[in-house]
Amino acid sequence: MDSASLKQQFGRRVRSLRKLRDLTQDQLAEAAQVSAEYVGKVERGLAAPSFDAIARIADALEVEPASLFDFDSLKAPHGNS
Repeated sequence: MDSASLKQQFGRRVRSLRKLRDLTQDQLAEAAQVSAEYVGKVERGLAAPSFDAIARIADALEVEPASLFDFDSLKAPHGNS
């Protein structure tokens, strides 16, 4: 997996978890102590967060940092597109 693909999958995972918790980008940004613009860039795969930012985002989403890399949960079940 190249770094662009990794950033995109990471961003989709962050977006998915944020929406599961019914948070706006602004709310996640405030809880993670980053800007809403940065959250948007992470979610679109345009920014690669540091370990510190990953830890703060995970904490704000109430998950372990490693779960942000659980890309298998992003795959559609069989029969769905």
